[in-house]
Amino acid sequence: MKLISELYAYREMIFSLIRRDLKGRYKGSALGFLWTFINPLLQLGVYTMVFSIIMKNDIEDYYLFLFVALIPWIFFSTSLTGGANCIRTQQDMVKKIYFPREVLPIAYVTSQLVNMILSLLVVLGVLIVSGKGFNIKALMVLPIIMILEYMLALGITFITAAVTVYLRDVEYILGIISMAWQFSTPVMYSVDMVPGRLRNLFYLNPMTPLIIAYRDILYYKRIPELQTLISGACLGVLLLFVGIYVFAKLKRHFVEEL
Repeated sequence: MKLISELYAYREMIFSLIRRDLKGRYKGSALGFLWTFINPLLQLGVYTMVFSIIMKNDIEDYYLFLFVALIPWIFFSTSLTGGANCIRTQQDMVKKIYFPREVLPIAYVTSQLVNMILSLLVVLGVLIVSGKGFNIKALMVLPIIMILEYMLALGITFITAAVTVYLRDVEYILGIISMAWQFSTPVMYSVDMVPGRLRNLFYLNPMTPLIIAYRDILYYKRIPELQTLISGACLGVLLLFVGIYVFAKLKRHFVEEL
């Protein structure tokens, strides 16, 4: 409760950091903030060309099958890899003034969430234009899935950001971990393709139920199964509390290590 109260008191600082990150992302470019929408559209064009012409797949509209899972995966992987440096990149601020150190991971992950939301608007537009459409009832569950993924990404970022202050090599290892994690998550393939004997192990991956839920809502136009939602909720909450605990233990000596 003390942490929540303190974060609320510093809410303006969090909002300021989020705005700075969003404005600075494409600062100096001719199109500026429009790249937030152009990037996913360009990616969609590439996937459409590759998987509709060159690498044909038995899955109907495979480019959409992939794209609706790729956008949330990019949010998670960016939080995982980029969030690891959110303390180190603000080390001057950390050394000079007092504020809850949790502010920095929260601001970073939240800015990535905003970027994902804007990209999902592009996805919805593409679904309408392509004639695929969407289910309004299923779409109402989407904010719940996004909150669960946010909790998961924030928990992971708390851990990586804190550990990277002490072990600088972590930021390089995370690139490999992110790539391996993506291939062990059903982003580019269906869960049905996983051998039965490995499926229980496969579901230990906290991103698996979330990606399945995104695809159920946006591609299959159906409400995710209750078991999928419960799995996502449990793993998200668990990793968030683990992340908060680890960060609280390690933040005490940030100034000395930086």
